[in-house]
Amino acid sequence: MTFEEVMAELEAYGDEQTKKTFLNHGAAEPLFGVRVGDMKKILKHIKKDQDLALRLYDTGNYDAMYLAGLAVNPKLLSEDDLRRWADKASWYAVAEYTIGWVAGESPYALKLAREWMTADREMLAVAGWSTYANYIMYAGAEELDLDEIRSLLVQVQQTIHQAPNRVRYVMNQFIICVGSYVPELRDVAKSVAETVGKVHVDVGNTACKVPIATDYIEKVLARGEPKKKKTLRC
Repeated sequence: MTFEEVMAELEAYGDEQTKKTFLNHGAAEPLFGVRVGDMKKILKHIKKDQDLALRLYDTGNYDAMYLAGLAVNPKLLSEDDLRRWADKASWYAVAEYTIGWVAGESPYALKLAREWMTADREMLAVAGWSTYANYIMYAGAEELDLDEIRSLLVQVQQTIHQAPNRVRYVMNQFIICVGSYVPELRDVAKSVAETVGKVHVDVGNTACKVPIATDYIEKVLARGEPKKKKTLRC
């Protein structure tokens, strides 16, 4: 499919109620309001068209940006591409999901996560914590720096309640990912989760809730030891 055909398809799949929901969650124009299921119908025709994915992301249209994250090959993205994508993340869905997933599968996951986590800009910090959390679910056990992850858990415990709004959310997710996917640090993550307790995040005019990390970890483990993810994007 050509770029023009994809944009026309996205517009055709746009739904006013879905758009309203996205706007309530913090999205900004331009967007059509396309459900992920409908995006995946388009994705079947795009496959892994790298140039098309890059062009879609650069539109600044949320639906096109999300679709770009599904269509792109993270292994072929450069550091500059990923930094540019992160800079364009105008709200948390792009920073937490699209950037977190794509950067988490890229060769630059840890380098960029460490860089972004210390950023003053909320959405960059969100992208950083999300990238690291996603990397934990994706990377092999031998690739994880357990000392660094332990240190980050301590940092979360000490700073989460004073962190910017959506950073609190992804820090909480970081605890959950470590407790679920890193057996060597599971007890540490559970202890941090108990100390942190309930995390308050302003989710705007939505019914979303912030998961309690202790409960969520137990819920994951009740299904058995989780396997590493073959892909983060969904």
